[in-house]
Amino acid sequence: MSEQMFREVSPEAPELQPILTGLFGEYSARYGAFFTSQKEVELTEWYLPPRGLFIVLERDGEIIAMGAYKPYDAVTAEFKRIWTRSDLRRQGLALLILQELERRALRAGYQRVFLTTGFRQPEAVKLYIGHGYQPQFALLEDMEVYSQPPHDGRLRFLKVIDVHSVAQAS
Repeated sequence: MSEQMFREVSPEAPELQPILTGLFGEYSARYGAFFTSQKEVELTEWYLPPRGLFIVLERDGEIIAMGAYKPYDAVTAEFKRIWTRSDLRRQGLALLILQELERRALRAGYQRVFLTTGFRQPEAVKLYIGHGYQPQFALLEDMEVYSQPPHDGRLRFLKVIDVHSVAQAS
């Protein structure tokens, strides 16, 4: 029987490089240079406790999924970097990450979650909607619309978190 566990890590931890490389490789394959001009400035300290967090899910000591949050505002955490290794998809690992991030964000004092995904990630849209995240955009048949002005390609979601909603998601 395989053992799975969550572990907090620094976003600069060397052991994250293979999974981050996979994440950014997938973004490149799906979007090419679409988001290159919109590159966000990311500071390591945003992802450090007590207001931020970066976690990995390990199976038998190997990193198989990850996720993070940083402050969006005083009561809202912004979830980032939710990703599962491509060879381990369809096992519910992204949902495990999402639920763990919600639990930890609630413990850190957050009341809401904000997150974005790209217009070419229908599986992420389905995951978020299926777990109580409210889309801040119209659910259209052709999500490519969101790659055209006045849109920026990011699909935004919000969720209120409390003890009840986090327990319900578990």
